[in-house]
Amino acid sequence: MIIDNPQILFFLETLIFISIIFIHLSKKNSFVIFLYMMQSLVVALFLLSASLKESSWALALVAAAVFMVKVIIAPHFFRDLIKRHQLKFSVSTYLNGPMTLVVLAALTAFSYSSFFNPLVILSKDNFNALLLAVAAMLISVFVIINRKGALSQMIGILSLENAIVSFAFLAGLEQNAGLQLGIVFDILVWIIIATVFASMIYKQFGSLDVSVMKNLKEE
Repeated sequence: MIIDNPQILFFLETLIFISIIFIHLSKKNSFVIFLYMMQSLVVALFLLSASLKESSWALALVAAAVFMVKVIIAPHFFRDLIKRHQLKFSVSTYLNGPMTLVVLAALTAFSYSSFFNPLVILSKDNFNALLLAVAAMLISVFVIINRKGALSQMIGILSLENAIVSFAFLAGLEQNAGLQLGIVFDILVWIIIATVFASMIYKQFGSLDVSVMKNLKEE
């Protein structure tokens, strides 16, 4: 299935955008994991579409690898981390709820400002979806900045990567199978190391709230 209809592409990018918005607002671990799985599934569909369009078995392999790592393996690691340490995702944020919504609205408005008008040269048909991908990237960065929990910051980093991949697809940039496969492998290794490191932090501090570590000093 080759996805090239601008309306369908905009709808799929909207799913990624909405998922990142709700990652900011969600209070349940299981729902946050589901949101990440949803956006990762959309990215896998994008890569599968690119593989069919270019008749590339290598890209099809990449799409399958993305599905396995992001939709199946990564959520498993997150669920295991949550279950093992009985973590709560609803850690505090640096900004309260209303201010968080204001920033999200401002970032989205900025993405649709004239500042990003030059992006139209990348894809005139998918221009609105491209701007939504930009908003998704900015809002993912805000997840990393605003949340105090290491777990939520990890998901924010992975959401940022999904937004970047979707932007590249919508912009019609060449999909290099070797590069994409290398990135997927890096993400898998990063997830494993990050979950082990998060477990060590929790055992040491009894929390994944990064604010409790701000007074650490070198010995």
